[in-house]
Parts: sequence; C-alpha cells; structure tokens
Amino acid sequence: MKAALIDRYGTNDVVKVADIAVPRIGPLELLVRVHCASVNPLDTKTRDGKLKTLLKYQFPLVLGNDLSGVVSAVGARVTRFKKGDTVYARLDSDRIGTFAEFAVVREGAAALTPNNVTLEEAASLPLVALTAWQALVEIGKLGASQRVLIQAGSGGVGSVAIQLAHYLGATVFTTVGQRNVELVKRLGSDVAIDYRSVRFEAVAKDCDVVLDSAGGDTLVRCFQCVKPGGVVVSIGSTPSARFARSWGLNPIIVLAIGVMSRKATAAARRHNARYEYLFGPRADGDQLREITRLVESGAIKPLVDKVFPLEQVREALAYSESGRATGKVVIKLA
Repeated sequence: MKAALIDRYGTNDVVKVADIAVPRIGPLELLVRVHCASVNPLDTKTRDGKLKTLLKYQFPLVLGNDLSGVVSAVGARVTRFKKGDTVYARLDSDRIGTFAEFAVVREGAAALTPNNVTLEEAASLPLVALTAWQALVEIGKLGASQRVLIQAGSGGVGSVAIQLAHYLGATVFTTVGQRNVELVKRLGSDVAIDYRSVRFEAVAKDCDVVLDSAGGDTLVRCFQCVKPGGVVVSIGSTPSARFARSWGLNPIIVLAIGVMSRKATAAARRHNARYEYLFGPRADGDQLREITRLVESGAIKPLVDKVFPLEQVREALAYSESGRATGKVVIKLA
C-alpha cells in the first residue's frame, strides 16, 4: 500500500510517499481502507520530533492521526463493527498512521460516520471534535448560562468548539481574524474579537472556561479572562509539571517542564483558577458517537478548507502550518 512516512525527524523534506506492507490487525482491531485523513498540528509536531519525549515511535513512521474509511477486515473478537461499515476514528496516540491506504483502528476508538456528511467532512472531525469535547465537556464541565473563551475560532478545533459550546448553551467569546468574523458568528459565537485590533482580555471577562491553542504569552493572558474557580485548558502550550508527572517522565524532565510552564502556573495561582493541559486527545469511540449525534442533528457542521491527494502530502502539511486554513485540511486517499 502507499503511505506518507518519515524515516527520521525533520522538516517537510523528510516526508515521502512509499510502498509498504499492509498492517496486520489484532483480535480487537479493525483494518480500515482509508478514504480520507485530516491534517492536524499534531502531525507537524510529530514530524518535527517535538513529541519524542512523550511518544517513542519507531521508524519508518506513517503520519496521520484520524480518518474516515470502510472496514476491510475485523479481528476475531470484534463485535461492534463488520466488514463494509463506514467508520471514522482518532487513532491511539501510540499507534498512529492514517496517511496510508490502510490503517489499523482499535474497535473502541471507532464510530460509524454521521449519515449527513461526506467522507471528506467526516475525516475532518475526529481529532478536533474529541479535543473540543474533552476540553469543554470533560475537563471544563461547560454548561448553560456559563461563559467560554475559545481562541482561534476559525481553526479546526475552534470551529467545532464554538458549535459545541453554543449547543451546550454557553455564551461564546472567540478570537478571530477580521475576514472570518461573520463565519464564527454563524457557527455560534456571541462575541467575535478581532485579535489584531483588540486585546481579547479586555473583552472576554469572568469566563468559566478558556480554551487556549497558542500557548506562550497568549496562554498567560488567558488567565485574565477566567473567573475564580474557572479553568484554562491549553492544547498549544508546554505541558504542566503535573501532566509530565502523570506520564511518568524522568524527574529531570519534569523539573524542566515545570520551569518552562512556571508563568502559566503562577498566573493560575494568582487568579485562583485551574490550569489544565490537554494532550492528544484520547481516542474514544463512545464520545465520537455523541459527536455523531450532534452532527446528524445539525448542531455541529464540519468545516473543510482544502482537500489534497496523498501525493501532495507535503503541500497539505505546509498549508496547515501556514495558519491560513479556515477549518480543516484533508488528504484524500481513495
């Protein structure tokens, strides 16, 4: 089968399309013929080697974290799916590889695709929708009449998070470039903040939850938006020391991460708020089924910017990295 892979960490120059063997499945796994896979910041971080402290991959490494496709074979103990089912999934972080004609998916990570979207649209959802769900619902406990700030509202995670927060009944603030102000309002944002002309912390006040995707100084400023007892969830920053300890990392690495995240930790303490770092997100078929229900009801609509063939995987990665995409970038294999 054809797959986009790397033999070492590096820039886009190390990414190549090659022929490799079709992977084998275990008793609780599905072999999925991949129709589409989406491009995520996680893919470029993996390519660059920025995650090698957390994830010990073997080379050659096929890139790609989520997919849509058709079940080609099922393991002996699989009960939820059968050959021919159309599914979508976020793969487990220790066994990625969706930029390929076939991929192995754990049964518990998959769900049937929503019946009202294309396979390109379905592939755009798993990683970003699970990120939004785990940040807002699982960690943030966001509910009706609460307030939430979502950074980068026209991006992959942001565009889904706005719709989910709106469905939950929250008042939604989001940062966005001027050209996408009307878009985020259509998605469900109550207040769109043009980050180039206004400092978001001057507008978004007393929020119960803040979803940060930038890290750095932006993350520290987010704590000015959260009310006492609230939570800032970051998907774009240096992990917290608590997160590093939970992964069982070397104490020296934990100490180094603690130093790098000290400004955010101090800001959380100063504002009497929680700071949570979300890595991943976790692959979860049950949560995907909840997302399917919201997609089929019209509460969440996928937002796809461009679709690239596998042969243009470098161009797809570069376009995703450029920050110009509105919504998701998708790679089509079938």
